[in-house]
Amino acid sequence: MIRILLVDDHPVVRHGLRGMLESEPDLTVVGEASSGDEGVRLAAELRPDLVLMDLRMPGGDGVQATGRIVAGTPGVRVVVLTTYESDRDILRAIEAGAGGFLLKDATPAELAEAVRAAARGETVLAPSVASALVRQVRSPAPPALSAREAEVLRLVARGLTNADIGRELFISEATVKTHLLRAFNKLDVADRTAAVTKAMSFGLI
Repeated sequence: MIRILLVDDHPVVRHGLRGMLESEPDLTVVGEASSGDEGVRLAAELRPDLVLMDLRMPGGDGVQATGRIVAGTPGVRVVVLTTYESDRDILRAIEAGAGGFLLKDATPAELAEAVRAAARGETVLAPSVASALVRQVRSPAPPALSAREAEVLRLVARGLTNADIGRELFISEATVKTHLLRAFNKLDVADRTAAVTKAMSFGLI
């Protein structure tokens, strides 16, 4: 029998999950928690085989709770079950030690099989989540802009000219151009607009 702890701040969701899971002969729900902190406490107390963890809850988010359970209660597997699938959320959950990432639109059969696979130690990922992880792995690492190059690009993003930027930073217009050209080279772009857009996409400015 696979023993499961549900962590979700919505009682209706927990009730629905319990009903779906306990309709399977080899699955049982041993506890429910409505916050990340409560989930950590119950995981240590109940020692379930698996925790189904929501991501966004009051009292500590699911990623933080996942990390605390994985670190503090060895042997307990955590699978994130959420309506969200942003690349950032996925990476944070996996880095925290989650053994899988599923979406709440999974069918009852898909959910039950994913729980069994996770309990066996397999990594379970919804197809769209797996695709997002592949995108992350394939995407290039952000370039390393110097603090001054990033500062110049932030001022470009505000619409300032090179002369304006020089006055703002107390440097010559020629020095501004030098910083911009270096940033263009690092970002592999040819103009100011592309540089700002790309730097923003990497979270550099």
